Amino acid sequence: MDLLNTLVEKGLRRELPSREEALAVLATSDDELLDVVAAAGKVRRQWFGRRVKLNYLVNLKSGLCPEDCSYCSQRLGSKAEILKYTWLKPDEASKAAAAGVAGGAKRVCLVASGRGPTDRDVDRVSRTIGAIKEQNADVEVCACLGLLSEGQAERLKSAGADAYNHNLNTSEATYGDITTTHTYADRVETVRHAQGAGLSACSGLIAGMGESDADLVDVVFGLRELDPDSVPVNFLIPFEGTPLADEWNLTPQRALRILAMVRFVCPDVEVRLAGGREVHLRTMQPLALHLVNSIFLGDYLTSEGQKGKADLDMIADAGFEVEGTDTTTLPGHRGGGCDSPCGTAPADGAEPAGADAGSARTDLVTVRRRGAGTDLAPNA
Repeated sequence: MDLLNTLVEKGLRRELPSREEALAVLATSDDELLDVVAAAGKVRRQWFGRRVKLNYLVNLKSGLCPEDCSYCSQRLGSKAEILKYTWLKPDEASKAAAAGVAGGAKRVCLVASGRGPTDRDVDRVSRTIGAIKEQNADVEVCACLGLLSEGQAERLKSAGADAYNHNLNTSEATYGDITTTHTYADRVETVRHAQGAGLSACSGLIAGMGESDADLVDVVFGLRELDPDSVPVNFLIPFEGTPLADEWNLTPQRALRILAMVRFVCPDVEVRLAGGREVHLRTMQPLALHLVNSIFLGDYLTSEGQKGKADLDMIADAGFEVEGTDTTTLPGHRGGGCDSPCGTAPADGAEPAGADAGSARTDLVTVRRRGAGTDLAPNA
């Protein structure tokens, strides 16, 4: 396909595809899927070889969030029967993080529900970062605490944080349909705060919320313009008890096309396969490793992932290798903005066809009952 040859050439040059090209990737047929994966895989290998970075989530505070994000099981008014607990003590969080590091994780992601941290919360997380670094000096620590106020990013940086995560999640045009208690602009501002403090910015999206192809391209182009170092791609986990519980819009094939589109638009960025991969990609997860160069190990915030050992076996069986702490994830040139003007013009896109009702695997959504906040051993 001329389209794929063009996208590979642009990806190897770090050149931004056109919006039409990005939309065309999402419109490819299932018969063309392996060609799409192979093309995006060339770009992935150019910048990251066959390395896979492992990340491990520690949910510092679960549930009881005042925000109304429709996709979230921790949201205001959620009836999802998730674990609910207040802040873990630094030693508890450090113990949870150690399980992930022992499993091969290079980065530990500290997450807390809520609109954003108070200054007291920042102090608490700073002590937790110190406890983790004391036990594992080489591990990267990423904080994800919601919207940041002036000066908080600098304090986290001083405490030893390496990165800050705050996802854009969906396009600016549709953001108000998903969340009303804060704005897309609020999220952009927090990522800018993190970058201004010298933290490595991590910002991504959630696919499968009923968005159009144009919405997906909008948010990924928005991320390219924002220029984070890491782009997590989450696939909606439709928790019972949340407004999006019936949104089963993804097939494994569509999920792979979305990942390929992200790789073509963000060729030299750490693209991370995040929440929902087991639910939506299922047995096609190994193909995704040809598109992404980073995954989460084990469980997520409120849902369980596949066994950590299964993750490691999958990586090895697919011919990839786990990235060590002595390896720099990003290519040496990373640190600047886009190499060419980032697209901002609107584009039309048709609504995607929903997945067949019979293909939705509701049985694969398992609420986390182990690890942080429980007396049971974590999955790592």
